[in-house]
Amino acid sequence: MKSLVEQVTKANLAGRIFNERQLAEVLGGGDARRYGLVNRALKDGSLIRLKRGTYLLDKQYRSDTVHPFAVAQALQPGSYVSLESALSFHGWIPEAVYTTASISPGRKTIIQETSSMGRFTFHPVATHDYQFLTSVERIKFGKLTAFVATPLRALMDLVALRKEQWSGTDWLTTGMRIEESQLLSLGRKDFVALKPVYKHKAVNEFLHKLEHEVLSMRGARNGRGSCD
Repeated sequence: MKSLVEQVTKANLAGRIFNERQLAEVLGGGDARRYGLVNRALKDGSLIRLKRGTYLLDKQYRSDTVHPFAVAQALQPGSYVSLESALSFHGWIPEAVYTTASISPGRKTIIQETSSMGRFTFHPVATHDYQFLTSVERIKFGKLTAFVATPLRALMDLVALRKEQWSGTDWLTTGMRIEESQLLSLGRKDFVALKPVYKHKAVNEFLHKLEHEVLSMRGARNGRGSCD
């Protein structure tokens, strides 16, 4: 009898995250046989269970590294990576981030610990209908993909989650250690895209004040008060 690893590899799933249905198609046979193969692979460590019904092979059987952002997508379909995780990914904050934080369409914060891929958190924010994925990009990580917030979307999600009030740029440049050059990289279109997104007045006020501050900073640098 071929091992689970052999059968999963032959089906080109070795570098992917797969679910119970895909595993059943690959292994075939009856439930008892499939459960036996799965339990044996879990016990010897060749198969990793991320959560019930979601798996990947151990790293020694994968040619590609599975990125934590792709794991987050598999743990909570419909979510996207944001907050400090996305800011760090885009190079906006200098600190290493050890928890992969996402925004999810649910109503409650969910925390999921995995033995091999670390800690994942999923947070709700109040957004208007059809605006959930505004300024969110689909990014490839090897064979897998994940949805990741753009820098401004990740920042405003953080503002919404923490209920931050605008108090100038000190929270951004000193507290978050975001470089002024990063803020100046934002254009008018980045702010315009997010204006219909958030429900809470304080978040929209923060966005408005930040836009005004960025445009003023750029105007002072360039000797003019407009940008594209």
